[in-house]
Parts: sequence; C-alpha cells; structure tokens
Amino acid sequence: MAGSQQKLTLFSLTAMVVGSMVGAGIFNLPSRFGTATGPFGAIIAWSIAGTGMYMLARVFQALAEKKPDIDSGVFAYAKAGFGNYMGFLSAFGYWLGSCLGNVFYWVLIGSTLGRFFPSIFGDGSSATAIIVSLIGIWAFHFMILRGVEQAAFINTIVTIAKIVPILVFILALILFFNFTQFSENFFGGADMPVKPLVAQVRDTMLITVFVFLGIEGASVYSRFAEKRSDVGSATILGFVGVTGLMVAVTLLPYAALPQSTVAAVQQPSMAGVLEAVVGHWGAVFISIGVLVSVLGAYLAWSLICAEVLFAAAKSEDMPRMFAAQNGNRVPANALWLTNIVVSLFVISTYWSRDAFNFMLDMTSVTALLPYLLVAGYGVLLARRGEGYETTPEQRGRDQIFAWIAVVYTLFMFAAAGLKYVLLVAVLFVPGTILYIWARREQKLILFTPAELIVFAVTLIGGLIGAYGLLTGIITP
Repeated sequence: MAGSQQKLTLFSLTAMVVGSMVGAGIFNLPSRFGTATGPFGAIIAWSIAGTGMYMLARVFQALAEKKPDIDSGVFAYAKAGFGNYMGFLSAFGYWLGSCLGNVFYWVLIGSTLGRFFPSIFGDGSSATAIIVSLIGIWAFHFMILRGVEQAAFINTIVTIAKIVPILVFILALILFFNFTQFSENFFGGADMPVKPLVAQVRDTMLITVFVFLGIEGASVYSRFAEKRSDVGSATILGFVGVTGLMVAVTLLPYAALPQSTVAAVQQPSMAGVLEAVVGHWGAVFISIGVLVSVLGAYLAWSLICAEVLFAAAKSEDMPRMFAAQNGNRVPANALWLTNIVVSLFVISTYWSRDAFNFMLDMTSVTALLPYLLVAGYGVLLARRGEGYETTPEQRGRDQIFAWIAVVYTLFMFAAAGLKYVLLVAVLFVPGTILYIWARREQKLILFTPAELIVFAVTLIGGLIGAYGLLTGIITP
C-alpha cells in the first residue's frame, strides 16, 4: 500500500470501512440509548440515522464513480463544490474530528480499565489514565512512522478480532431474550423520567453520528484502490453490515434488563450488560474486545488523520510542510501535528465533568460540516449533470439521495444544539491560521467576498463560544 504498485482490493477497502466504523462507539450504545429512550424511540432513531447515513453513503458512491479524478474524498469534494476556504474548513473539521475521536478512544480505554481498577483509572480522565494515554499515543506514533503498509495489515487483523466479542454479545442476548421485559421497556421503562418521544429521539442522535463515522473510510483511501468502482461497493457493504450489528446491540439489552438498569451501567456499557446476563466473565471478555477494538480503530484513525492533512497539503489547502514524507513514505509532519494536538486534548479531559460523552459529542459535531458539504456537492453535481453524460437516467435519483443527505446533516446540527456548534467554531478560528499560511505560501488572495462572510460568521461564533467557556455559561 505504501508503494505505488500495491493496491487495495475490495475486501481490504471494506475492512477499512468496517475497521473505521466499528471502533469505540458500538460498545457504548446500550447505556447511551438506555438513558435516552426505550426500544420504540430507538427504532425511530435508527430509522432516521440509517436512512440519512445510507443516503450519505450513496452520495460517496456516486461521487467516487462520477468524479474519479478527485482523490482522498471528503474535503476534496467540498473544495470542488464550494471553493478554497470551505474546502479548507472541511479538511480541518474532518482532521479535527478525527483527532477528537482519537482522544475519545483513550478516554474509553481509561474507563474500561477503570472497571477493574477504579481507584487508579476512574472514568478515564484521572491523572494516571492521562499518563497511560500519552504513552500509548506516542508508542503508536513511532510505530506508524515505520510504515503505513505494516499498520494497514494490523488493521485488517484487528477488524476480524473485534467483531468476535460483538457477535458473542448478540448471540448471548438472543439466547436470554425475555419478551415480557422487552415489552415493559418498549415505550420507555416505567422507572424512567417521562419525556416526549421527540426529545427521546433527539437525545440519541449524536451517538448515531459517532458510530457511523468512518463510513468514508474507503473514500479517504480511494487513491490506493485497485478499481475505482470498489470504493463505492466497499462503502455500501461496510455500511449494511455495521448497521445490522449496531441495531442488534442497541435493542437486545432491553429484552434482558429494565431500562433504568441499562441506563446506569458504567461505560463501556456492553461489558456491564453482558456481565448482568452471563456473569463476570462477560465483562472481562467484552473489555478485552474493547481494548483490541479501540487500539485497532485508533490505528486506523491515526492513519486517516495523517492522510487527510497530507492530502490537503498536496492539494495546497494546507501548508506545504505537511506534504513531507519520511523514508517509509509516511506523512511524518502531518503525523507529528496530529499527535501533538491529540495529546493536548487528552490532557484537557482532566478538567471535563464528563470527558467520555463530551469527547464523543464533539467528535460527532466536527464531522457534520464535512458531511454536509459532501452532500451539497452531490446535489450540485447531479443538478449540473457533470459526470452523468453516459448515465443521464441516474441524475434524478442521485439528486434526491443527496438532498435527503443534506436535510439529514442539517437536522443533526439542530439535534446537537448550539453549545457544540459554538465550541466547534472556537476551534475553527485559530485553525484558519493554517489556511492563511497556505495561501500566503502560494501568494494567492486570502478570501473571496463570499468566503469573507463565512469567515466572519465563524469568527463571531468562535468569540461567543470562547466567552461562554470563560464565563462558565458553556461547560465541557
């Protein structure tokens, strides 16, 4: 893969999608959904999320086919459709979301170890947990510097290894399925606070975005694909398989335990649920699966982080220094910046009230802007008919898919709430320094009039967010 002669097969690309998607989120679904809603609300939530993300997957598939010349997917589509600054914001947002996701992985490792060593690791944001995380981050950093090819091989092995605990969890809960318990929980457990169905569904939305992150895993690595058509196929195959797993993991605990018990389980909640059903070995088994899965997903996302910065620098959307590769063809400067930023965010979790859910939600929100711009580009392309010269009959269908994806991502922003949107703006404002640096290097005009308006809105949002943080109105 590192060399130009090595290409990824459909199986390897699908493993990339599954490996990117089945990370930490799936192990936290029972408690996060149990806190928010019963099975009825969960079914509605997955219907919305599944439809929206399926449409987004179809947009990625269409763009891979209609615009085969655009490599490394996500931000390149935003730039092609909406100009340089929006392309930069998409690249920076996607990279930042990937960094925050990597922070979340280390918090989850800490909270998993905290299940067995509560006084040492706590909820994953204790001083010891942070030190262990920092050692892990830099151990991975130096391993990846030795070569991407070796890391991609490990990712395929880990993808297989982490599916096993999830399948065992699903099979065990099917065996212990209690229909009476499921029906008592169906519209919300009797011992849970009463809240409207709309609020129940809204409270699950950010976790559904988080668990679907990675759907573009094949698109990011499109330049390594044996066949361009495999990129779209891998995206759909990975999506369908992973969605089935996530829906099962969410709904089956309602048939084993009261909703209030599911809601109260410590994260990773899949371990606690299986422990309640089969005994202590269940928690140990899932916890080992979590650690393998999370370390594997961390590896995949470290690669994606560096690849996004590298590709953005190659296309002159980021400073040239991030396009540098070492002797193993690894984008070394991009990897250094990524892991410095991840380390700083990990240290910041020490002051967070609920580092676990805060990092999860921040990761979800930062991914929404790149997804929105990809969906928007899908609309533009279908309306103009670009790439549809030989398949004009697909235009109408693809435009509908892209519009649904646009509406879905806008709905997700609304569900996230103003707090997270402002916090993302706080991060985007200093990030714009990289854009200005890159434009200065090329001696190009900084902003067009339209881009200046976008920057002004971002700046105002960032200042409001910063004021909220300083005064305590907004708490992480």
